[in-house]
Amino acid sequence: MSKTRGFAPQSEWKKVNWRKLEMTVFKLQKRIYRASSRGDVRVVRKLQKTLMKSWSAKMIAVRRVTQQNKGKKTAGIDGVKSLTPKQRLALVASLKVQRKAKPTRRVWIPKPGRMEKRPLGIPTMYDRALQALACAALEPEWEAKFEPNSYGFRPGRSCHDAIEAIFKSIKQKPKWVLDADIAKCFDKINHDALVSKLNTYPSLRRLIKSWLKAGVIDNGTFSSIKEGTPQGGVISPLLANIALHGMEERIKQYAKSMKGDKKRNKKALNLIRYADDFVILHKEQTVVEECQIIINEWLSDMGLELKPSKTRITHTFNGFDFLGFNIRQYLVGKHHSKQGFKTIIKPSKEKVLEHYGQLSKVINRHKAAPQEALIRNLKPIIRGWCNYNRSVCSKKTFNKLGYMLWKKLQRWGYRRHPNRSKTWVNKKYWGTIEEDNWTFKTKEGYSLPKHAKTKIIRHAKVKETRSPYDGDLIYWSTRMRKHPEMTTQKGRLLERQEGFEVTVR
Repeated sequence: MSKTRGFAPQSEWKKVNWRKLEMTVFKLQKRIYRASSRGDVRVVRKLQKTLMKSWSAKMIAVRRVTQQNKGKKTAGIDGVKSLTPKQRLALVASLKVQRKAKPTRRVWIPKPGRMEKRPLGIPTMYDRALQALACAALEPEWEAKFEPNSYGFRPGRSCHDAIEAIFKSIKQKPKWVLDADIAKCFDKINHDALVSKLNTYPSLRRLIKSWLKAGVIDNGTFSSIKEGTPQGGVISPLLANIALHGMEERIKQYAKSMKGDKKRNKKALNLIRYADDFVILHKEQTVVEECQIIINEWLSDMGLELKPSKTRITHTFNGFDFLGFNIRQYLVGKHHSKQGFKTIIKPSKEKVLEHYGQLSKVINRHKAAPQEALIRNLKPIIRGWCNYNRSVCSKKTFNKLGYMLWKKLQRWGYRRHPNRSKTWVNKKYWGTIEEDNWTFKTKEGYSLPKHAKTKIIRHAKVKETRSPYDGDLIYWSTRMRKHPEMTTQKGRLLERQEGFEVTVR
């Protein structure tokens, strides 16, 4: 029996010890990461093959696509969705690398705030599970290779790390910025260039090639695909990151080739990327313009190009939007700042209006619903948006949004009771919690959280090329809520100790 199984297959899905399986697979992934870090390709391939055959890894892959992912109830062309525990175990038993991929189902989803739509390719449940398995094998290998300033779709990294990297790059000196976006990144990637860059073992290479070439079925019509990775696949974000790997290295090569005055400032040149969005920062405009030409040439080898409508060169004094935040430097007097300017990052106006529009839609849909139902639907939207924006200068934005929401809720209450006084309506729907007399709450005490009550908590940027697979349990347990090798009890202790090891004397 394979050691990677951990124990014999269970007859009942619900009785499976998932923690044990996760630890078994994670240990194997750590070995892949270490072998890749030291450049031992033979060991990497051997361990990847072991993982692809592992019953534990197959179980976790099936669980991910059938129970954990948001699209778990979305069917591919075969119409399979919402599997029973027995069907999940059957799917685990049937997963094989040699099987040819089926075409994806094309779904068009609207882009937020725009008329155009984005195409999604939904693979079958079988292909999704196999993609999750392949992703588990490939990810640790590439985590050891990925560049330090790549933050999108990577374990242990987030948008906030990219924003913090930008802040560290510009906090001492104003810079010119190339704010760029790659046109139809997922749809235009050259298949041959991507497979060549992957450089994996033959059976996995054939499997990935079959996913890329599978084609799509849109309204019953089949069409073949000659380029791009289908958005909607589990492995697509990883493949896109692999395709764009090397951009930062190319910019570093250009920095080394600088001559004259530019050479002195080569360390000031930075490229920070989140998936297909990236910025290039330098204090000289000519350097940024040259970088735009260099990156365009580099992307052409992968079949990609920059999107002119979303690519612009600006200055940090004028500000720019990135990942839903507005990053800008403001001139101040010397008594406010030694540099004569302040770098302020806050939620972008577009995202603030989008968030308020979302809240308004919910309120409008609940014109006749009970107050409790309205609070229940508004609560996760407010909490989610505030948690995303609480790491920057959001206090004024939170206060403004709170006032706008309060006005909207007042109108909601007055409309429901046109024959009652405003004082009566306010007493019915608002109450006192602690010292706040204007809390939107029911008589039972079920209340709506306020934007302004959210505490600003600064985000600590991930260290350079660190990865969850590097084995530093203390560091990653304090950064990530869940870690495969950390028990809940130890996690709570670490949180209390603020990540520091306690030495018993």
